[in-house]
Order: sequence, then structure tokens, then C-alpha cells
Amino acid sequence: MLCLTSSSPLLPPPRRSSAPADREAARPGIVGGGNARLSVVSVPCSARRPWPVKVKNKFTTSVTAQENNTMTTAKEDVDCLPIYKLDPKLEGFKDHFSYRMKRYCDQKRAIEQNEGSLEEFSKGYLKFGINTSDGATVYREWAPAAQEAQLIGDFNGWNGANHKMEKDKFGVWSIKISHVNGKPAIPHNSRVKFRFKHGYGAWVDRIPAWIRYATVDASKFGAPYDGVHWDPPASERYVFKHPRPPKPDAPRVYEAHVGMSGEKPAVSTYREFADNVLPRIRANNYNTVQLMAIMEHSYYASFGYHVTNFFAVSSRSGTPEDLKYLVDKAHSLGLRVLMDVVHSHASKNVTDGLNGYDVGQSTQESYFHTGDRGYHKLWDSRLFNYANWEVLRFLLSNVRYWMDEFMFDGFRFDGVTSMLYHHHGINMGFSGNYKEYFSLDTDVDAVVYMMLANHLMHKLLPGATVVAEDVSGMPVLCRPVHEGGVGFDYRLAMAIPDRWIDYLKNKDDMEWSMGEIAHTLTNRRYTEKCIAYAESHDQSIVGDKTIAFLLMDKEMYTGMSDLQPASPTIDRGIALQKMIHFITMALGGDGYLNFMGNEFGHPEWIDFPREGNNWSYDKCRRQWSLVDTDHLRYKYMNAFDQAMNALAERFSFLSSSKQIVSEMNEEKKVIVFERGDLVFVFNFHPKKTYEGYKVGCDLPGKYRVALDSDAFIFGGHGRVAHDVDHFTAPEGVPGVPETNFNNRPNSFKVLSPPRTCVAYYRVDEGAQVQQQKPATAAEKISPESIGADATRTAAPTTKEAEESTDGEATSGGARVSRNIPTDDDTGKKGAKFVFRSSDEDSK
Repeated sequence: MLCLTSSSPLLPPPRRSSAPADREAARPGIVGGGNARLSVVSVPCSARRPWPVKVKNKFTTSVTAQENNTMTTAKEDVDCLPIYKLDPKLEGFKDHFSYRMKRYCDQKRAIEQNEGSLEEFSKGYLKFGINTSDGATVYREWAPAAQEAQLIGDFNGWNGANHKMEKDKFGVWSIKISHVNGKPAIPHNSRVKFRFKHGYGAWVDRIPAWIRYATVDASKFGAPYDGVHWDPPASERYVFKHPRPPKPDAPRVYEAHVGMSGEKPAVSTYREFADNVLPRIRANNYNTVQLMAIMEHSYYASFGYHVTNFFAVSSRSGTPEDLKYLVDKAHSLGLRVLMDVVHSHASKNVTDGLNGYDVGQSTQESYFHTGDRGYHKLWDSRLFNYANWEVLRFLLSNVRYWMDEFMFDGFRFDGVTSMLYHHHGINMGFSGNYKEYFSLDTDVDAVVYMMLANHLMHKLLPGATVVAEDVSGMPVLCRPVHEGGVGFDYRLAMAIPDRWIDYLKNKDDMEWSMGEIAHTLTNRRYTEKCIAYAESHDQSIVGDKTIAFLLMDKEMYTGMSDLQPASPTIDRGIALQKMIHFITMALGGDGYLNFMGNEFGHPEWIDFPREGNNWSYDKCRRQWSLVDTDHLRYKYMNAFDQAMNALAERFSFLSSSKQIVSEMNEEKKVIVFERGDLVFVFNFHPKKTYEGYKVGCDLPGKYRVALDSDAFIFGGHGRVAHDVDHFTAPEGVPGVPETNFNNRPNSFKVLSPPRTCVAYYRVDEGAQVQQQKPATAAEKISPESIGADATRTAAPTTKEAEESTDGEATSGGARVSRNIPTDDDTGKKGAKFVFRSSDEDSK
């Protein structure tokens, strides 16, 4: 860690206030990241587009500098932060980074001097709240504004006269209650509250800030939550049986909401999710589950983002032990589990939320800022004071609590853009100018908190995965803290779903720009990892629709039966659903995310029960029966989702630094690119088939189909033959890119039907000859597991499948074949899902 010596105060001068922002308002059109983007070679057919070049600098940071986080170095060391070598443009903002690093080091050093270490500081949940110590129950609460305080609950008949608390000089109230006959005076699963008298002379009851469980009487409309002391006996505690799975090279994330995960119009439980949904996630070859709405929130329709009790699991879906069962079950299936953590704001609820401790005191005696700075007008919530010592203890202990007690493998931090800036991103269209990121608008208090949190999480669990929901594209957000970054592992590529929604709502198919699509998918900072997604929960909340429903709309109610020919709308919808998600995965980032149900094209939208819909759960559930019903076409989209995840697992292209876009043909609506060892061909044209279409590639040899969206098993028309060898031909002078084909030294020819995407792999002809496996499986996918009939015999049934071709003549070393089904071979070629590694397929 690079730190400065300084005699200046720990806290910075007060920052100016600014208007709060709406997370959604900042999103449209934001690609972020400035001028330092992921390097690609991008060559359209008609014109060549300039792209940024990778930074060639390499740097090393000594082990001592990384591990000895209390060391102090000279100012010149900070002037040589590794981030400056990575991106020289950052040197123009050395004053900002020096101040930020100094603030971080000073705060960390102060914690170490006063609390022993950051790790000890983050064990606040073992000190605050209700804990057992030396044959007694000890309760502590930070409430400096309180004049008197009592602990009340079922255990004392809600009369605190005999359980008055004492206050120390730091504003911490405490009480120690001896066990009675060897048993805790406060029984497990009994209700408790913190009663205190504030400056206006009134007594108020609040749920303990560190409470680990909170419940509500569901039979009473609008009833407030009660804090519940959760301390089950050893016989009732869940004991983890399975270790954490290793961190994958690239996360394939299944975003899920437990409460709405069942088909019945009701709130589902943790155990139901574990037993019924986790096996589906594993079957579709995801390696990570991201759970929303775990922290207790009194308003269900907030999607879990208006947190009331930060250390309590959402009681709607079960108990803390039930959640532990879910996480352990996921680990047993090889699935890592991330949790949505909301430290960007808090519910404004007074009776059952943290806001109840704000009784008009100063900001240094409160969890939140005072005045406008402490209130998010558009989110209608409170904003934390990240410079406050006890707020840091509370939040850092919160992330540790979920990791230690529930074995979560990491987090997705919500609302990071709002945390990064005093303006919270409101009405900001981040252009990439670095002055937008590093100025007086930057909330350094929040940045320092996130640096501390990321350092802590990665020290406690080196394999932790921590994701930032940031739309601004702030540089070095996803670089390690010891380099001068904020320390996140990934950021969400939030511009991608905005692009797809814009196209689906506002553009005709022939207006889609191949260059714009490729630019949106590749516009990310070099060395800072992104998780790409075509749609998440945000894209399907009330007022919007899932991608599948945008594509097919009302025809999904009548046209999804496989017993009748697909209409042009359904045929187009299923084809583009597959293409959009696949190109997003393959080109959009270093990981991939899908929201629960979208893998099979879940129709309609999400709408939580509320007064406006007469408290209906109809749109707050997942209709698994749609994908489980064999004669419905949802199974095809699910099968393709399963297959593209399997492809990513087998060929590891998501973690590959090799990403080259060689063609963006606006006239033919074709995008060709290489990612890792695969070559991808996407034909977005609604009608035209291209025979003998020349595709540039890096390495010479023989290529075969790895994944074909047009295969029958994925609801396609089976037009691409999977038993064809595509031999390369050299292009131009070796080592002279300008003489090559689309800057690629080799090429081969393929058949590219309309609205299809095909991935090709290079056969390793030097490998040992092995018996080829059936084309449907490769151990990752099978007709049985996806409910698709691999021996399906129906020929294409839409007019679009019969359109004339507009292609190039077959020549050179490539052997191209159109797979036109006949009575003899229909279902033999088109039904095959070719998915083999090179050593399995060599001849």
C-alpha cells in the first residue's frame, strides 16, 4: 500500500452539497470510461474505423507494498502510482489521487491505531447489537443523541424500568444482563426494541440497528416490523457442509430474486429457491448466483433497495438458517453466491429503519448527513455520512457479517454512481472527459469507504468477487487499491441494455448499425473488467418489458406452441433473442449476467404487489411451466442459453484478452469477430443468406461449427451443416496487415443464413485421434436436460427461411455446404448441436 505521511486532520474540509440524483436518469446514452478503452482491431467492410490502442506499459508492485498496508512512503512514490503507467492521462490528476490516497491511508492508519486493525474494526457485529459474553447477554447501541435509554421486549414485558442502559464518552449505550438459571435472559426468537429519550424530551422505540432478524405481523395492514433476537441453540443452527467453490476466471452470473422465484402468486422461500431453482441454474451452466433483496426491507416493491435492517435477512422468505441452507446448497452445486449490498442509501422509515436514530442531531452524531446532502429526493431515502467513524464501523462490519456468517462469496454494490459524486449522477451524460470524474464533484469520503471495503473483503477472502453498479465509467474504479484504484473486480456494463432497448423500441431491423453495436459492446476501459448483460431486473420492471416481450409482445400468448408453424414475429423474436444475448456475452465484457427467467424468454414484465395493482402477485413470479412444457417454444431459448454458457465454460473465451472485431458490414448487416480461440459470425440481416461468405481469422487450419443458433434443437431451421470442414486460405503478405483480408492473415468461407449466429473453433489436427461425441452433448447439454427433441424432423416453416441467397461463390480451401433438409436427412444435420473441443474433433 502506498501511503503518505501527513500531519493534516483526518477529515477533509466540508464538501458542498448538491441536488440528489436518480439512478435511472443517468443511464441513457452513457458508455463511460473516457478515452482509454479496450483495444480492438475493427475494420468495417466499407470504411476503417480508428480504435484506441492498448497501453503497452507493464508494471509491477512489490509484495511488500501490497501486503504491508501500514507502511509510509515518500511523496515521490505516490507520484509513481501504477495507475499512471497504466493510463498516462491520469497523471494530469495527481493532486486528486494524492489527496485520495492520503485520505485512505490516514483513515486506515487511524483505525489500526485505535481499533487494532481493520479486520478487528470490521467485527463490530460481535460487539454491537445483542451478543453473549461470560454468562450474560450484552447489548450495545450507538445513539449519541439519546439522553436516556432502555432495552425492552418480550423478556421484560416491554417495561424497561429495570433495564436501563449506560452511555460512554463515544455515545455508545450498553447493558449487561446475566443469564437466569444458565439460560439467556433474552430468549431466542423473542422481540426486542431500543427505547430512548431524545433532546425534545420524547421517548421513542426503535429496532436495534444491528438486529439480525426482523418480522412483521402479516395479518395487519401496514404493521411495523419488530426486531427479533436471533440466537438459536446449537441443535437448531445450520452448519455449513460444503466449501466455497474456487473463483472462476469469468463469472457467468444468474441474477435472482428469491421472493418472486416461484410460480405460485406468493412470496417464495429460501429453501424453495434452493431446492427448485438452484438446480435449474446449475443445469444452464452458470457458475455464480447473485441474490437480490436479502437485506431486510419493509417495502417489498422496493426490490430490496430501501433497506431498513442491514444485518437482518428478509424474513418474508425465511430465517437466517434457511438462507444459510440456500448458500450451502449452491456451494454443493459448484455455484458461487453474490449478494446485492445496498450501502449507497437507506430507507427513510423511522419506526423500523436506521433513519429512526436521526432525531435532529448533528451529522457527526448520526448515520446520515443532515440537510439536503443527507436526503436523496428522487430515491426518497437517506444518504450515509461515510466520514463518520461509527458509520464506517457499521458498513464495514456489515460486509464482513454477510461473508463470515452466511458464506457469501462476494457482493454487487448497488448505486455506486450515486456514491461516487456529490451530484449522484443526476442529469449527467458522462462524456469520458476525466474532469467529470476527478474534481470537487467527487465524494472522496465515499470513495475512501469503498477502498477500505474492497481492501477488507479481498484480505478476508482473496477469492471474493465484488461488482460495482456504476454507469459513469470512472477510471480505475476496477483497479486494486494498492495501485491507486478503488478496488472493485468488475463493473456492470450498463450501456449495453440501453442500446438494445433503444434498437428494439425505435429502430427498424435494417436501421441497426453494426458499428454502433460493436462499439457499445467493446467500449470499456482496458484492464478494467466488465460484466455484460442484455437485460437485468431493471429492464423488465413495471413500465418496461423483457427483451422477448419487446420482440414478440402479444403473440407470445398465442404463438408459442410448437404444434403450429411459427409466425414471422415469433420466428424473428426467438432468433433475435438468441443473437442479442449471445453477442452480448461474447463481445460485451469479461463476465456475463442474466436475470432469472430471461434465459427462456420470460414474457411480460415485473410488478410487485402494490396498491396500484390491487396487491397482485401475478407479475411477481416466474412461470417455469412455460419452459417445462415440451410443446412450447420457450425450451429453445433456454437450450441456447444453456449451450452458450457451456461454450464459454469449455473455451474460456470470456477470460481471454484476445478480442478482435474484423468486420462490421453495414450493408450486409454482418459482424465478425474473434474472442479467444473462437471465430464468431453474426448475420443480423432479416432476409439474406450469404453463401461462401469470407471470414477473416488469425490462425490457419481447419475450422468447424462449435455453436449454431439455427440448429433445430434451438428452434432454428437447420440450414448450417455441422459436419463441414472449413479450411483457411492465406491472405496477403505475412506480417503486413494492410495486405491481409480485414487485417487478418487468414480466411475461410461459411454459410451465413439471416438472423443467425455461429461460433467456429479451430481443429487441432496434431492432437490424438478420438471418437467424436454426439453433436448434442459434449457433456454439457443434452435433449433430455433441455426438453428438446434432437431427432426433430420439421423443416423450416416460415417464408423467411425460403428467401433467395445473396452470397459469394465458394472457392479456395473452404468447403461450404448448405444444409437443406430433406425427408432423409432432416433432423440429422440441423438438429445437431456441435460442441466439441479441438482434441475431441481432430482427424
